[in-house]
Amino acid sequence: MDKHLHIVCLDVPYPVNYGGVFDLFYKIRALHELGVRIHLHCFEYGRGEQTELNKYCEYVNYYTRNEGHKGFSHCVPYIVASRNSPLLIENLLKDDFPILLEGVHCTWPLHSGKLNNRKVLLRLHNVEHEYYYHLFRHERSLVKKAYFFHESRLLKCYEQKLANSVPIVAVSDKDVATYKREFNAQSISQLPVFIPFTKIESLEGLGSYCLYHGNLSVAENEKAAIWLLEEVFSKIKVPFVVAGKDPSQRLLRVAHQRCHTCLVENPGEQQMKELIAKAQINILPSFNETGIKLKLLNALYNGRHCVVNDATVSHTGLEAACHIGNTPQALQEIVMQLYHHVFGEEEIRLRERLLYCKFDNHKNAHRLIRQIYG
Repeated sequence: MDKHLHIVCLDVPYPVNYGGVFDLFYKIRALHELGVRIHLHCFEYGRGEQTELNKYCEYVNYYTRNEGHKGFSHCVPYIVASRNSPLLIENLLKDDFPILLEGVHCTWPLHSGKLNNRKVLLRLHNVEHEYYYHLFRHERSLVKKAYFFHESRLLKCYEQKLANSVPIVAVSDKDVATYKREFNAQSISQLPVFIPFTKIESLEGLGSYCLYHGNLSVAENEKAAIWLLEEVFSKIKVPFVVAGKDPSQRLLRVAHQRCHTCLVENPGEQQMKELIAKAQINILPSFNETGIKLKLLNALYNGRHCVVNDATVSHTGLEAACHIGNTPQALQEIVMQLYHHVFGEEEIRLRERLLYCKFDNHKNAHRLIRQIYG
């Protein structure tokens, strides 16, 4: 019997050029390869319609997100209310296929009460109220700080109601534990993110610089990059490169203040892969413990030594593959120790043991199918 599945995405899941769409796109592809007939629904607000998705889906429906004041609600989080689409609900009700909602963002159909008699599964990408609270803490703009704080408060109430209204599949054990502890969630399990990497491609030998990479338009990533530039690499004369999407003028200025630091602005996919591969050290501290860091997985699959702080690897099971320091002084010492330390086969074998059993798209797609169809 054919297995049909509605998938509702918070954004257009292609091209795969930022962390939030990795899990979406590679899950769709993995399910398609196992014969699931996917009916895709996604909100389009700048990424455009993508013919690539037609290869993996029966059809793709696009919906307009109600941005700005049109998506504002006093009682429902903006990320949810702005994705209120009567047409989406109408399309979901045309049949009785199971529904996978990708993220708290896509739960308006649940909130409306129109899916009460349907098989629905929620993919939890983050504990969203925690994520927005971290955005509030690290944002510099007062207007954005106020928005993030308000959204965090609304999300906590909303997630409380959501936690026991539908079965949930989270991306991390930490998120499972949080939902059980804070919301007494009963039907929640963990399934790793779906990723494009299938084998460790890290190069043995020595690289020639340290690298921080990420979406630099995100306040937390900008803060991490500036912190590394001012607190770590201002004290040690080791070449340091920052690379990523849409850096601010402030970050560009700080990155080019010293002759041994620089910034690569908006690198393409291939250029970013080469930057990660040629670095001696990928240094990726984080200021929050939410979710799983796709840039960490990218560095472990494709880069040499990986240096992080506790927040980056907390509850990931990947601690053994990383060098961990939590202060500027500790990171400086680790960088100096590793900069001339050859990366070799022993480190690669360790990564294979840690990563291959957990991040297997084929195996994880089978697990998801069992949860959806029993």
